[in-house]
Amino acid sequence: QYAYSKNTHRTMKLYLPITLVISAPTAAWGFTQSSSGFGIRSTSASTSNLYMSSEESSDYDFDVAIIGCGVGGHGAALHSRAQGLKTAVFAGGDVGGTCVNRGCVPSKALLAASGRVRDMRDETHLADMGIKVSGSVEYDRQGIADHAKNLANRVKGNLEGSLVALGCDVIEGRGALTGTAHEVLDQATGKVYTVKDIILAPGSIPFVPPGVQVDEKTVYTSDGALNLEFVPEWVAIIGSGYIGLEFSDVYTALGSEVTFVEAMPNLMPTFDREIAKLAERLLIRPRPIDYRTNVFASEVIPGIPGEKPVTIKMIDANTKEHVETIEVDAAMVATGRVPNTKNMGLEDRGIETMRGFVAVNEKMQVMTKAEDGEVIPNVYCIGDANGKMMLAHAASAQGISAIENIVGREHVVDHDAIPAACFTHPEIAMVGPTEEQCIERAEKEGWTLGKSTGSFRANSKALAEGEGNGMAKVLYNKETGKVVSVHIMGIHAADLIQECANAVACGTTVQDLSMIVHTHPTLSEVLDEAFKGAVGMSSH
Repeated sequence: QYAYSKNTHRTMKLYLPITLVISAPTAAWGFTQSSSGFGIRSTSASTSNLYMSSEESSDYDFDVAIIGCGVGGHGAALHSRAQGLKTAVFAGGDVGGTCVNRGCVPSKALLAASGRVRDMRDETHLADMGIKVSGSVEYDRQGIADHAKNLANRVKGNLEGSLVALGCDVIEGRGALTGTAHEVLDQATGKVYTVKDIILAPGSIPFVPPGVQVDEKTVYTSDGALNLEFVPEWVAIIGSGYIGLEFSDVYTALGSEVTFVEAMPNLMPTFDREIAKLAERLLIRPRPIDYRTNVFASEVIPGIPGEKPVTIKMIDANTKEHVETIEVDAAMVATGRVPNTKNMGLEDRGIETMRGFVAVNEKMQVMTKAEDGEVIPNVYCIGDANGKMMLAHAASAQGISAIENIVGREHVVDHDAIPAACFTHPEIAMVGPTEEQCIERAEKEGWTLGKSTGSFRANSKALAEGEGNGMAKVLYNKETGKVVSVHIMGIHAADLIQECANAVACGTTVQDLSMIVHTHPTLSEVLDEAFKGAVGMSSH
């Protein structure tokens, strides 16, 4: 048998005729699985915590190859090495992927910096706390842009360093499948590697609708927006989802006027309706933002900064008739993302995609097609490319789950328990279905939906911050008491949601949650109010 030590990355050949027994006096930590997901167990094993590769896997260059090095691929690689598997990551020149280089990480830097500007310019808010700022509050656009770029580079370096430190082989070229099972082609060098199990983690790219001309200068996707080349006086944002909302927060804080162009009848169409209405009241109406709904941006023509405006022609989403043309300084395209699965050799392995998405089963195993497809042995797909949940931390969870299934410990990700957040000021966060979806699910499955809310207006910590706007909504199964979903809008909602995600993942009831003590005075007491309200209790 062959075994790989995760600490030394050394191959050992053991000739064992009958039985293999591994023992050591020290305890190591390992993963164990329960109905609620991963847990931690203490094992009587050496700190190497070896996963024994089979004789079959010793015939390959690698036990596991991961195509893509975003958050999902990185999470899969770390867990693969933790199991003692010889692991390669095909980075494609993009260590960190979208999240680190062109998404979650740099956008948070822009939001943090612009948020400081907004706070310091809010004279009424400051005066309420006895603070007065003399003179105008100025900002350095390039300094803010550099803050985002430097943060992305730092996190990227940390990610790559962790892979190397754990003994992963980081291959710079982009990986692709060949027509032969267990093979990965390095598209940069043409070299073919043999691999026992392959994980596809190519991520996604911005979707640009037909008729929209992107030059990444005056008409740009989120990729270009993160460079903050200039702050337009008037910017149109096409799409009002997470990305569009966050950038409207950045632009208005830095002095821009914003117009949303939304194809659906309502702004924020994927959000819980009650939360969306609250967000419109807190994030749209008080700010220099207007919007057009139920219209398509049928044609967007780039301009020249300071010389020629961007032209946007809009048509009715239903009749397709022209309704309006506007001229703005810049246009940001925030109409979602599509899988980055082209030119990966999927067709060579008989894999049919649907709009670029790779079909997988609940174990992340790749299927030949979405409907009545068959499992492609030893090939997995995680993250944005499978379309199950296009979030960085969901991709990481799927990567860990794929490795668990590879080593023979059956695991399924509970996507209803994965939280999400929109980092506006104030923030929006959620876990589980919207209230509208919960109503449909309860009717279909035959249970009664309960609802309880907590308010930031009654929270001492929120009031101390001058941030009393917001609410938390807990939706639960009245028969079992289990939390089904939670939606929060308010200061630090993105941090508060984790307690709720844990409750959903573990099947915790509102009865149990109502008796858990929350620190006073903290924002978490907003949730305490909602949990207690679900069982008829009051919180002080």
